[in-house]
Amino acid sequence: MRSAGVKSSLVLLFAISQLSATSGAPAQVQKPAHEAGAMQIYAGADVEWKDGPGSLASGARFAVLEGDPAREGLFTMRLRLPGGFHIAPHFHSGVEHVTVISGTFHVGMGEKFEKGKARSMAAGAFGHWPPGMRHFAFTEGETVLQLHGMGPWTVTYLNPADDPRKK
Repeated sequence: MRSAGVKSSLVLLFAISQLSATSGAPAQVQKPAHEAGAMQIYAGADVEWKDGPGSLASGARFAVLEGDPAREGLFTMRLRLPGGFHIAPHFHSGVEHVTVISGTFHVGMGEKFEKGKARSMAAGAFGHWPPGMRHFAFTEGETVLQLHGMGPWTVTYLNPADDPRKK
């Protein structure tokens, strides 16, 4: 009996030590507010939109709310996509977490862009899919998404000709 308690304690101690070893703040351009010991709140009007990111076609806008998607560590960003915006089949190296803030986001799984196979995500919907999952997307009306995950965030298009960074 006692050895089971000791074993459980050792497992817990090991888990805690692993969390502490990996939770050190990585060098980032913008340290996440929770790591800096500060609170940050964004009113919708306070979000600073920029053109891009480069991994999406012209017309997309984005705002990084926390962290830096290009660096190791937690990040949160928003995407504002015009109506009828298409994202060709691609995948990510990390889990993709998507919350639809406004509009409708249609996402389909697979290596071919097939509108009929997409599932609709209306405002308020949340979804996540694993690293490497091939998927495509399009919008219905202007759509704002919030993405969060662990960086570095990558986007790899299945057909390199679809990659806006190569045009």
